[in-house]
Amino acid sequence: MAILMPADGDGAQACAVPWPFPAQAAACRRWLAAGWRWLASLLMLGLALSSLANGSDAPAAPPASVERAVKAAFLYKFLGYIEFPATADSGGPLVVGVVGADDVGIELARITAGRTVGTRPVSVRPLREGEPLNGLHMLFVGAETAKPATVLKAAQQAGVLSVSETEGGLQQGSVINFRVVEERVRFEVSLPSAEKSNVKLSSRLLSVAYHVQKGSQ
Repeated sequence: MAILMPADGDGAQACAVPWPFPAQAAACRRWLAAGWRWLASLLMLGLALSSLANGSDAPAAPPASVERAVKAAFLYKFLGYIEFPATADSGGPLVVGVVGADDVGIELARITAGRTVGTRPVSVRPLREGEPLNGLHMLFVGAETAKPATVLKAAQQAGVLSVSETEGGLQQGSVINFRVVEERVRFEVSLPSAEKSNVKLSSRLLSVAYHVQKGSQ
């Protein structure tokens, strides 16, 4: 039996030779479609990181839906380059809260399902503005958040690493802020905010950032 990569991205032409049973053929298409979406996200992230590390331009940002998938992939990868404060549950899941960005939260949950950062699983928690941030390691504050500065301040006070996607996100207290520069998804980092949130960022992460803020805000 030969299997081909789906040409249309939905797995409709995934199996070159039909399966003997319709149910198996449908399962094949679903499995390949999910794998194709995951590989596409990783490819976009890998190209972005490698090109930034080499000092060249990152790949052009595709339509909004793929941009959201790339940001979700970045959030997952960020977790591996951050040293969080030691706690009693240091072996437990890394919990990522998402507010004001349901689409990114759904994609992040899909990407992290069954995967780990080191030995730790990842849990994604959708939140509404004003909800407590207890137990979070990272918080993504989406563009739909009504009062991002308030949420970012609460994250900093709670010792939670914050990631935003708004103009002036670092000035509002975010540790990492996504920017679209010349139609390319990039991110900037604030070391003062990281220090205030009691988290340490890997030098490898800083080396691929579009901008690193080192002085006081």
